[in-house]
Amino acid sequence: MARWTDVVSSAPEFAATVQRIFDANRHKTIATLRVDGAPRISGIEAEFKGGELTFGSMPGARKGADLRRDRRFALHSASVDPPEGDPSGWQGDAKISGRAVPTKSRHADMFRADIAEVVLTRVGTPADHLVIQLWRPGREITVTRR
Repeated sequence: MARWTDVVSSAPEFAATVQRIFDANRHKTIATLRVDGAPRISGIEAEFKGGELTFGSMPGARKGADLRRDRRFALHSASVDPPEGDPSGWQGDAKISGRAVPTKSRHADMFRADIAEVVLTRVGTPADHLVIQLWRPGREITVTRR
């Protein structure tokens, strides 16, 4: 597992692109696991600050309870449509998964991300395929074209 600063130091251009996509919209979605193991998707806000990726949950919210019980999560940037007639103009989308580590807060359930992987998906050039980049701690970025 890694912290956001590890992504930045090992792949600065990749990390900057991922962060730009996440920061482009305030709201993201997070997947957590319910008590019965079923997935739960919730809206969430997340922030990159001081080399960390952090996010929170209002006290008593189900996603916070999910993360306290089973720390695995998947966070997805907002996904926006490409410009009309210009599929390669799509900013792409980004995903980060790992484990949520509780941090202290008086007003919310706060967590920092212990990152297992970061995925960046964009339209390739020419715009007839996707380019998927995968970052994992201690490895080179892998690129898949589909």
